[in-house]
Amino acid sequence: MALRIRDLREDNDLTQAEAAALLNVSQATYSRYETGTLAIPYSLLEILADHYKTSVDYLLGRTGNPKPYPPK
Repeated sequence: MALRIRDLREDNDLTQAEAAALLNVSQATYSRYETGTLAIPYSLLEILADHYKTSVDYLLGRTGNPKPYPPK
């Protein structure tokens, strides 16, 4: 998961500070999410999935398909 979060951030040309601001956490906390030393709360995964237009399952590594699920 940490690698996907980092890769998506870099693919979208965001700095760690910008991603941290999106989640309302410090840059140091966000850095720990990317290194896997701190578990990211589910509520923040939802924010990232919405921002990057993907699914939480993709962020978690449960699917290789980055496309979001269709709305119900």
